[in-house]
Amino acid sequence: MFDSLTNRLGDVFDRLRRHGVLTEDDIAAALREIRVALLEADVALPVVRDFIAAVREKAQGQEVLRSVTPAQMVVKIVHDHLVDMLGGEGRPDGIDLNAPPPVVILLVGLQGSGKTTTAAKIADRLKRRERKKVLMASLDVQRPAAQHQLAVLGRQIGVATLPVVPGEQPVAITRRALAAGRAEGYDVVILDTAGRLHINEELMLEVAAVREVAKPHQTLLVADAMTGQDAVNLAKAFGERVGITGIVLTRVDGDARGGAALSMRAVTGKPIVLIGTGEKIDALEAFHPERIAGRILGMGDVVSLVEKAAESADQEEAEKLAAKMAKGRFDLDDLAAQLRQIRRMGGMGGMLGMLPGIGKIKKQLADANIDENLLKRQEAIISSMTKEERRNPKLLNASRRRRIASGSGTSVAEINRLLKQYQDIADMMRKMKKLGHKGVMRHGLEALMPHAFRH
Repeated sequence: MFDSLTNRLGDVFDRLRRHGVLTEDDIAAALREIRVALLEADVALPVVRDFIAAVREKAQGQEVLRSVTPAQMVVKIVHDHLVDMLGGEGRPDGIDLNAPPPVVILLVGLQGSGKTTTAAKIADRLKRRERKKVLMASLDVQRPAAQHQLAVLGRQIGVATLPVVPGEQPVAITRRALAAGRAEGYDVVILDTAGRLHINEELMLEVAAVREVAKPHQTLLVADAMTGQDAVNLAKAFGERVGITGIVLTRVDGDARGGAALSMRAVTGKPIVLIGTGEKIDALEAFHPERIAGRILGMGDVVSLVEKAAESADQEEAEKLAAKMAKGRFDLDDLAAQLRQIRRMGGMGGMLGMLPGIGKIKKQLADANIDENLLKRQEAIISSMTKEERRNPKLLNASRRRRIASGSGTSVAEINRLLKQYQDIADMMRKMKKLGHKGVMRHGLEALMPHAFRH
C-alpha cells in the first residue's frame, strides 16, 4: 500500500545522506519534497500541514545541524512523527477485551467495505490466538444472503453464528444475540451491522439504535483503504454520529496510496487497531504504528516477519524435521513441509517486503521474475509422488517422472529442476550435520529459501 510513498521518501533521504553537513536550505528543500510525497499519497491536507510543521520545528534545531550524522537525525525525526501520526505505540494484540464477558464488538461501515469477512477474521483470530469462545450475529437484513454468508464463514472457521429468524429486525437480533451470549457462556459476541452504499440518516439511526441496546465494549469502523480520502470522511462521520472506538482498515494489500491510514488517526483521534492484508481468513494483523512507520521509511519490519514465522510454524513438526536434518536425513516430504511454511508466511514477496532496505533492490527483484506460483506447483509435484518415491527420490526414473508430470499438471523439466534443488538442499543438510540439532533449527529454513525460489 505504501510503495509509492516509500519510494519518494527514500529518494529524499538518499539525497540528504549525500550531504556531509546539512544546511537549513537542505532541510527546507527536503521538507517540501516530503510534503508533496504525502499529498500524492492522498494524506489529508490539514494532516500534512501539521506533520511538516512539527518535523520542521525539530529538524531545523542546532542539535540536528551540528550532529555527526544530520541526515540520520532527520530520518529519525520523520519516523518518530510518523509513529505519532499513526497512533503511538498501538495495542500489542489489536483488540481490547478488557471487559466482563461476553465482550460485545460492534462492526459498522459502508456496504462493500468487507465487514462480514472482517467479522469472521476477528472471530478466527480471537479463537486461535486468545482461545476465546466467540458468537457471531448478522444484523444485516438489507443485503440479500448477508446472514447466510456469515453462517457459511462461521462453519468454515468453526465459530458459532446466531440462528436466523426470518423477518427479525436488527434491534431484536441484537437482544437475542446478547441473551445467547450470556446464557451459553460466550467470551465475545461480534455484531455485524448492515451497510449502505453511502452515509445516510437511515443507516445512522439504525446503528445508533443497535449501539444503544448492545452497549458494545468496542465499536469498530471497517473502512476500505482503497477509498482514499472518502475513507477519512467516512471515519469522521461515523465518529461524530455513532462514536467509534477504533478502525479496521481492509484491503491494505491493494494499490491504495496509503493516505487513508496516515490521515484517519489524526482526523478522528481514534486508533487503527487492525488491518486486513489479504482475502484469506487469517490475513488480519494488529496495527503497529511503529512497524508501519518503519515499512514506510524502508526500515523493514523484522519483528512482524519473526511473528509470522512463529505463528505459521508447527513446533512439533519443526522439532522432528530438525532431528532428521541433524542426522543428515532430508526427504521430499520434508521439503514439502518447508514450502508450505513459506506459503503460510505470505510467500517470498510478503516476506521480502518486511526486510530492511528491500526497496533499494526492488528493480533487481522484479528482473529476477520470482514466481510465487512456483511453490504451489512444487507442492503439486511432490503430492503426485508415491510414499516410496518421496522417501527415496532415486526411484524417479524417466517413466515415473512423466507420470508425475501428467498427474501434477507440470512438465518433466519442472520436476528435474525440483529434484536438482532437493539434491542441493540434501547435500547442504549433510554438511550441516556437524552443527547439531540447535544449529539446524537456526539455519534450516534460511538454507531452504534461496533454493525454493532459484528459478
